Amino acid sequence: MRHFLILLLCVMIAACNTASPAFRGSVPVRVTVEGSRFDIRVRGNRAEAIRINPEYAPRFGAMRERSAVAMSKVSRCKVVSVKGDQAHAFGRLDCGDGPPPVRPAPIEVECVPERGTAIKEIGQIRVDLDCG
Repeated sequence: MRHFLILLLCVMIAACNTASPAFRGSVPVRVTVEGSRFDIRVRGNRAEAIRINPEYAPRFGAMRERSAVAMSKVSRCKVVSVKGDQAHAFGRLDCGDGPPPVRPAPIEVECVPERGTAIKEIGQIRVDLDCG
């Protein structure tokens, strides 16, 4: 049991600066800004900053500015916005082609099955839908 706990602790520590799924495979660049050390990953018009040094109770306002500076140093682009928390921040970049595109909000669609369109297939039934 003791060996299991030590192994679990080692796995948890190793995952502290693991990239989020959108940035997996990107090589991190280590940058220090005003005493805060970050691993920066850039992919397309987005950047990720993971603070890797211990600091006592930093506020996100200061970390937002520092992570934005670190992201701009690595990407050589203007940072349009930064969201996240004191340890893990995500930024949108403007690299000269105008602001990055904003994803449109999802559209809600209501669908109703059409009568008389049910077709029995192996282990399932296929139905046409009328969506408006």
